[in-house]
Amino acid sequence: MTLDWFSPPVREWFSTSFPAPTPPQEMGWPAIANGDNTLILAPTGSGKTLSAFLWGIDRLTSDPTPADDPHTRIIYLSPLRALAVDVDKNLRGPVKGITLAAERLGTPTIEPTVGVRTGDTSQKERRQIAKRPPDILITTPESLYLMLTSKAREGLTRVEAVIIDEIHALAGTKRGAHMSLTLERLEAINETPPQRIGLSATQRPLEEIARFLGGRSKDEWRPVTIIDAGVRKALEIEIVVPIEDMGDLGTFVDGPQSGPAAAGPVRKSIWPSIHPRLLELIQTHRSTLVFVNARRMAERLANRLNELADEQAAIEEAKSLGSAGGPSISPNRSGEAGAQAMVTSPYPPANASYAPEAKGRGDQNDEHV
Repeated sequence: MTLDWFSPPVREWFSTSFPAPTPPQEMGWPAIANGDNTLILAPTGSGKTLSAFLWGIDRLTSDPTPADDPHTRIIYLSPLRALAVDVDKNLRGPVKGITLAAERLGTPTIEPTVGVRTGDTSQKERRQIAKRPPDILITTPESLYLMLTSKAREGLTRVEAVIIDEIHALAGTKRGAHMSLTLERLEAINETPPQRIGLSATQRPLEEIARFLGGRSKDEWRPVTIIDAGVRKALEIEIVVPIEDMGDLGTFVDGPQSGPAAAGPVRKSIWPSIHPRLLELIQTHRSTLVFVNARRMAERLANRLNELADEQAAIEEAKSLGSAGGPSISPNRSGEAGAQAMVTSPYPPANASYAPEAKGRGDQNDEHV
C-alpha cells in the first residue's frame, strides 16, 4: 500500500483526513521516497502539491532538525507570490495535523517551521529567516537568488529537496533560465545534491520539461522520473451549418428592405440564421461561452441576442394572455439563476452578457461552450 512508505503519525493523519490517495500521490510517492528527481503531471485539485510535500514533512517529523542547528531542508519555489502565500496557508494544516497525530500515538515530535520569503517580506522577517532558517522555505526563484548572494545562504547548505510548482510557466523563459542557474548555485553549496520535484497541470512535452527540471551534470542530463497522472477531458464537438445552401450567401436579397435608400442593395448574410440557433443553445444550457474575433462583433452579437430574446418574451407573454411567461432580459445580471451567456473577444473590454431569468430550467446544470 502507498501509505506504507510513511511513518505511523503521517499514516494516521492522512487516513483520517482523506478517503484514499489520489493518482499523482499513488504514482509519485514511491519515486519521491526513493530520492529520484521527479516530474509530476496532474490536474489542478488532484493533490499533486501534497504529493510533493508529504514525504518531506514525514522526514521532518520523524527526524526533526536540531534546535541548536537550524537549517532549511525543503524549498518550495513558486513563480507567483500569491501562490506562495496560499501554499503557506495550506501547508500549515498538514504540518499541525501530523504533529497532533504523533502526540496521540505517543510519539511526540517537534512541529516543523515554515517561512515565506518573497519581495513583499519585511526586512525584519528577512533577518529572522537569515538568523534562524525555517525547516520549509516558501519563496520565488528571484528571492532564492538573492538569498544565495547574501548571508542567508549559510542556512541553505543542507537542503534535501526543492519543489518547483507551475514549472511550465518557467520552462522556455528567461526566468526559467535564471532559475536553472540558481538551482545549480544551490547545488554547488550543498554536499548532497537536493532532490528536485516539479509540478504542473499543463506541462508539455514532458521529456523536455524533465530535462529542464533536472539540468545537466558533467555534460549529461540528470535522470528524472516522469509521473504522468494527467487526465484527458472528453470533448463533444459538433459542426453546425444553420442554412441549407452556403452558396446562396452573398447574393442580393429580393424585395424592399428597411434602411436608407443610399445604402444600396442588401446581400444575404449567415448571421440571421445563426442568432436563433445561438439563443436556443443559451436557453437550453446553464452557461454558454461564445467566442468571436473582434470587440465590435461581440457587442453586436450580444445586442442582437438580447433583442431576439425580448421578441420571444413578448410573444410568450401575448400567448399566455398576461400570465407570468417568458424570460425578461437583463444584461450583466450575473447574480441571477438560469441561463447565462457571455460573448467575448480577445480585445478588452469586449464582453457583454445575456442573462434571462430562470423559468422552468432549474434542473439544467450543464455547461455549453
